Amino acid sequence: MPTKSITTKTTTKSKKYLFAPGHRACAGCGQNMAARAVIEALGPNTIIANATGCLEVTTSPYPQSAWGVPWIHSLFENAAGIASGIEAALKQKGQDKKVKVLAQGGDGSTFDIGLGLISGMWERNENILYVCYDNEAYSNTGMQASGATPWGSSTTTTPSGSGPTIDAIGSHQNKKDMIAIALAHGLKYVAQTTAGHINDIKKKIIKAASIKGPAYIQILTPCIPGWRIKPDQALLAGRLAAQTGLYPVLEYENGNLTNKLSVPKPAPKVDEYLKMQGRFAHLFKTPQGKTQLKIIQELANENIKKYGL
Repeated sequence: MPTKSITTKTTTKSKKYLFAPGHRACAGCGQNMAARAVIEALGPNTIIANATGCLEVTTSPYPQSAWGVPWIHSLFENAAGIASGIEAALKQKGQDKKVKVLAQGGDGSTFDIGLGLISGMWERNENILYVCYDNEAYSNTGMQASGATPWGSSTTTTPSGSGPTIDAIGSHQNKKDMIAIALAHGLKYVAQTTAGHINDIKKKIIKAASIKGPAYIQILTPCIPGWRIKPDQALLAGRLAAQTGLYPVLEYENGNLTNKLSVPKPAPKVDEYLKMQGRFAHLFKTPQGKTQLKIIQELANENIKKYGL
């Protein structure tokens, strides 16, 4: 049973880490800040099944690892399946009440490639927490569009262009609503937050871990090179995403919306959030792009109304 963490010696003292510094993530990476908050909240008695992606690549280059808990690298699609096997083994050994099983992956492995196995895990009502680090594209393999890519974002597979056609704006598919999909499975706990709300991440993780059965938490994790933002802007981007209403901070218990983070009055316009990101720079250059900015603003307005923000 996992009980130990990595110990790092300094000139003044020793500190134990469940997620150690010195990994290979970009400076200011929103995903790795969120991942550290997640495992610090769960504690040492945790076993992780981690899908292929940026988090796996940056934290586990053999023979090194940033993780101070048992951690298993899975394929893109089967972190949930591996987590199911871990939970079954813990039950057989009578340790399932002592150890928390965490499955985690990016939006590609969650919204797209691994959705079927996640659905099966939820249908079986297994006591597993699933965390999605949503950076809204396949960042690890070159910033291709995923089911989480937002409207108007330029990616390598939905590049912005010129001309009057809809293809010129970048992505023109709506972001998949994974929160609604999780709720449709009858999960007792479903939540959404951002890397700009570290304390909120920890609170939601602690609550999810206390609930018997499957739980889902989705965290917006701004990507420095993929979003083309500065290394010190990931937390700001996460906060603005919530404050504009584009990415609401929400909490559902037993299917009911029990908590939400209200937007400021007046709420920042989506332009303030989008203009800091190179992936949306094309929208500020043409009349067609400015029309899309109005569409994105309306998406935020609809969220504010829908969730009573």
